[in-house]
Amino acid sequence: MCSCAARPRRAALAAAVSTTALLCAAPPALAAQAPPPAAATLSTVATSAVAATPWRSAARPTVRLGSHGAAVVALQDRLTTLHYDVGPVDGDFGRSTLHGVCAFQKVQGLRVDGVVGPRTWAALAAPRVPQPRHTLTASAVEIDLTRRVVYLTKGGAVTRIVDASPGKASTPTVTGAFTITRRIDGWRRSPLGLLWRPNYFHEGYALHGSTSVPTYAASHGCVRVTVPAMNRLWPTLSVGERLWVYR
Repeated sequence: MCSCAARPRRAALAAAVSTTALLCAAPPALAAQAPPPAAATLSTVATSAVAATPWRSAARPTVRLGSHGAAVVALQDRLTTLHYDVGPVDGDFGRSTLHGVCAFQKVQGLRVDGVVGPRTWAALAAPRVPQPRHTLTASAVEIDLTRRVVYLTKGGAVTRIVDASPGKASTPTVTGAFTITRRIDGWRRSPLGLLWRPNYFHEGYALHGSTSVPTYAASHGCVRVTVPAMNRLWPTLSVGERLWVYR
């Protein structure tokens, strides 16, 4: 049965949540109101079209949540070029930028703390570029449970990378090949909480927006992205779209 919509409530996480993990979780105010293939392969930027755009990381200051200015614009612009979901390029390091940084750090194998220091700047200059496991001409979705990100793909290329929190060990996200079968344009109240704009792909398992998207796997089986990220994803997804979940 569905992990997020029909499975009985499991016990809460026993381990204490680290400060780093909480950093990429959105504030909980809204919640109070209302057999699988291997992971996507990675190539260096030298084999990607991204290499055609020279970019340097030298002398960049460390930036983090709450930072503003030219360095943040450069960060947002670079992440957008690399297809990471960061929201608008506005020079303000808000939570959408934070989740874009977390997704980038996950894919690059860096420490996932949402802080852009020397190592993250260096990786931005010569990033590893994920390649989709499936090369359909049409748009599709791939959910990488190991890296905890969502890939939107089209024509054999990754077109967007979104930070995500899948099912925890005791309530894992189902793996396999699926299609999106049903969508709800709004809040869905389930026995385990609120789901924003859920896209169901297997029984009650869904890719949905949430007000809590930590860096670790934390859900009851669904795949969470932030509410703003789902708002940006919503127009690009549709019933019948292919979706793969793998480790």
